[in-house]
Amino acid sequence: MSTKIFATGGTGYIGGDALHAIINAHPEYEVACLVRNSDKGGQVASQFPKVRLVYADLDNVDVLEEEARKADIVLNFANADHEAAANALVKGLGAHPPDQPGYLIHTSGTGILLFADMDRKIYGEESPKVYDDWDGIREVTSSLPDHAPHRKVDKIILAGVSSDVKTAIVCPPTIYGRSRSPGNQRGHQIYELARNTLEKKHGIQVGAGQARWTNVHVFDLSDCYMKLVEAAAQGGGKATWGADGYYFTENGEHVWGDVASVVAAEAKKQGYLETDEVVEVLAEEADKLSPAGSILWGANSRCKALRARNLLGWMPKEQSMDAETPEVVSSEAKRLKLLGVLEGHAAKVAG
Repeated sequence: MSTKIFATGGTGYIGGDALHAIINAHPEYEVACLVRNSDKGGQVASQFPKVRLVYADLDNVDVLEEEARKADIVLNFANADHEAAANALVKGLGAHPPDQPGYLIHTSGTGILLFADMDRKIYGEESPKVYDDWDGIREVTSSLPDHAPHRKVDKIILAGVSSDVKTAIVCPPTIYGRSRSPGNQRGHQIYELARNTLEKKHGIQVGAGQARWTNVHVFDLSDCYMKLVEAAAQGGGKATWGADGYYFTENGEHVWGDVASVVAAEAKKQGYLETDEVVEVLAEEADKLSPAGSILWGANSRCKALRARNLLGWMPKEQSMDAETPEVVSSEAKRLKLLGVLEGHAAKVAG
């Protein structure tokens, strides 16, 4: 019998790319996807014609519960902070018999690690604290404060573990690369940094620019999801589920001040800036440039992704974020041209 999958967030940057990888590798899977409206449905249908469309949103908890009840595996790529949806998916999977448990693979994010800098309101400084999902798994799943970003829903997922429900939480960091999603193909953090660099005509860093994050290419992230799905389809495979089912997904670390310099230099090289100067901004100004810019470019989110490597054989292979930067800058320039922001010589260069 074919493995049945129900996915939320299938037109998103993360979910759309992961579905592309999973469906192309496993056309035998029966996939249903939650879509909010006919526009989203059309996007999914154009790329994944065999996918069954479920028209509803995350607030339609009865629909979510019913679809989870029918699925072998649920992939929650949508809002990492939607508590009602998380509860509904866990409840639906809980209807499975213990000898045929349902699997829930939920998307969180390493924003959960930002709480210390947010509490202290310290931005642009390096923190030595590095979390890991192997020896330090209990610190991540049991000790983070309830006010940490995404923590409330993470706790719902962790509490939903039973003989009927097996869960895994995937926790991505800064994600880069053009997504293969039928909908949103644009990442966020470095793309927003590039946008503001082009608009302000100089590089931007928060404070001293020493805050650190980890990063991963969206294709490599999708490979981790696929390996977890394959493990679930095999009855759990080599993956850990439940209390130990927490997976960071990084392939290196960056310093945001260094990223700002690389972006500004590339924008100058492509003809959009006259200088590659990087200007230091305060947290308040960063938040005006982009929502939560102070924490996205100025707080620390440091971790080691050991579990996926050790258990699943996950081996990121895509190019680095620095190597991707020329494409980031050029894609943002083209996007700004379409929005009518870039003018003159820079718009001509954008093509």
